[in-house]
Amino acid sequence: MRARRSVLVLLLFLLFILQGAVLPWLIPDSWEMRIVPDLVFIVILFAAIYHHRHTALLLGLSFGMLHDIVFYGRIIGAHSFAMGVSAYLIGLIFQVPRAPLPLMMTILLLGSWLEDSILFGIYSIFKLNREPYNWALMNYMLPTMLVHFALGLLLYIPVRRQLEKLKNETRKEENA
Repeated sequence: MRARRSVLVLLLFLLFILQGAVLPWLIPDSWEMRIVPDLVFIVILFAAIYHHRHTALLLGLSFGMLHDIVFYGRIIGAHSFAMGVSAYLIGLIFQVPRAPLPLMMTILLLGSWLEDSILFGIYSIFKLNREPYNWALMNYMLPTMLVHFALGLLLYIPVRRQLEKLKNETRKEENA
């Protein structure tokens, strides 16, 4: 089981590197500030649904801190808090053992909106954000949600299978 958990962490780290090194090349320059594809957060939301919300909380806190340090750095801990809390809340609200594709894509859209809204709130509290919420919703939250939806469709089957295997192995260990 330890091997599966380490595979999940390695997968997230690989996706973190991929989203920082390759995805900026694929996004047109005019959309660069409007779309923020977050492959790591998508997989963390999958972990919240198909594995356990506490695992998603820890992954969200740790990889969110990595995002804060490497990419953003305006406020250390903002992305960590937003990823961790939104993944935990999504896992708490949607406790579906085998979420079908339409439900998982709805959860993915809701989780993406929740994380961006939390970040918007944090940046507004510290006066780093001067635009109103409806401007942010139309200009970067909705486009990012659509990109997360498309990436979630691509990652749905392989990530779901790995997380279900991890959950089954965890149950076998608990029963033994």
